[in-house]
Amino acid sequence: VQLQASGGGLVQAGGSLRLSCAASTTFVRFTFMGWYRQAPGNRRALVATITTGGTTTYADAVKGRFTISRDNAKKTVYLQMNSLKPEDTAVYYCAAAFSPLTEATTNDGYGYWGQGTQVTVSS
Repeated sequence: VQLQASGGGLVQAGGSLRLSCAASTTFVRFTFMGWYRQAPGNRRALVATITTGGTTTYADAVKGRFTISRDNAKKTVYLQMNSLKPEDTAVYYCAAAFSPLTEATTNDGYGYWGQGTQVTVSS
């Protein structure tokens, strides 16, 4: 199984970006999908998660600005990021698992991970 993330880039503060992550699997449907981010010098941090039923969680830092969604038929998870701030600058990783994605499940040995996509927000 591979996760292919896309949609990162350079944007000015206040702008928007939409990240996508597609799972290359035909028969497997991950219960939990989500996004993490890692800024230079910082640990990987949870951004948002979503279940197959549509239940979502968000980090406090992004609540009200980011929206996670998924298309179960396409096995794709999205992250719509609005009102971006310079502190949102990081490499964003998508993740997928059959068990819950949490702040503690940040290592590559847990679930499946995409390759990361860079998001840079200029001030």
